[in-house]
Amino acid sequence: MTDRTLSARALGRATLDRQFLLRRSPVTAKAAVEHLVGLQAQNVKPPYVALAARLDGFDPAELSALLNDREVVRIAAMRSTVHLLGADDCVRLRPLVQPALERELKMFTKRLAGVDLDRLTALTKAYVEEEPRTPKQIRELLLARWPDADPLALTIAVRCRLPLVQTTPRGLWKRSGQVTLTTAGHWLDRAPEPGRAPASAPDGTVLRYLAVFGPASVKDMQQWSGLTRMKEVFERLRPRLVTFRDPHGVELFDLPDAPRPDEDTPAPPRLLPEFDNVLLSHADRTRLVPLAYKERTWTGNVVYPTFLVDGVLAGLWNLDEAAASLTLQPFGKLTAAQRDALVAEAEATARTLGVTGPCDIRFGTVRPE
Repeated sequence: MTDRTLSARALGRATLDRQFLLRRSPVTAKAAVEHLVGLQAQNVKPPYVALAARLDGFDPAELSALLNDREVVRIAAMRSTVHLLGADDCVRLRPLVQPALERELKMFTKRLAGVDLDRLTALTKAYVEEEPRTPKQIRELLLARWPDADPLALTIAVRCRLPLVQTTPRGLWKRSGQVTLTTAGHWLDRAPEPGRAPASAPDGTVLRYLAVFGPASVKDMQQWSGLTRMKEVFERLRPRLVTFRDPHGVELFDLPDAPRPDEDTPAPPRLLPEFDNVLLSHADRTRLVPLAYKERTWTGNVVYPTFLVDGVLAGLWNLDEAAASLTLQPFGKLTAAQRDALVAEAEATARTLGVTGPCDIRFGTVRPE
């Protein structure tokens, strides 16, 4: 036990270290996905960009092969958003986050009046296991049975009631197609357990969360997972953990032997994808996101890739592969040394993401595509 207060900068360095963002890791793409407890994957490219920032010598073809071989999958999981998960985590975590999905479904109850959800689940399961189907095909099937139902509500019901994975070629590097869905059990030949997760599952997941996002509060873990009422899990684990305080006095939990580097540890610039979990997985994000910048990563419905400088959010970037150009938009003034390091990182990222030959790295304004 400790009452030591950790500064936002110290918390940021601890999280960056565990996220492979202080120094690139030599581990495989599969090991990284498992260590990070999945990668945010609403869009196709973000998992590749996320690993380009974290792994030494990362080749996008490696992650693409894992998808093709069904060793990783794309599925709605934490926060009811699409994540790229290892096959084992798909089976373990999807039942754990089911309460969050059920909570989302309740928001559409009035728009599903007259719909038998058990029947909907059975019909959809049989339909997508016959062959992968697009969301439009699934919706048409269900509207034929319940013509007066709200189409969006039907789509949400399917997403929340069934563990549906996006089948390849969706998500493959340079080959991605439209979304087609089947059940995780059919795709992996082993299904997540129906209903809620085993009683022991929350404990293990909290420990894994702390290993990659800690030190963290109960609310932080709830923000990452989309789950509620996790305090009793932390209390059960308290004898195995150490505690700190953040600058506001909030209690933080951590693994005793987890790395907590000095707050002045150098943090090189890193280019991150839109929706990177390192920026989304705490209730209090000030360890990495300065308050002045917290609403500057999106415009309307467009969310931008971001970059870190000195361990904190510092701007936006966009890669135009066709033009072999990458634009950097800093939020504030950078030193000459910071600009040089950022340009070098941008060049390395562009090469990893498939730009052959010179890439024009420019400073300017990132605009919606």
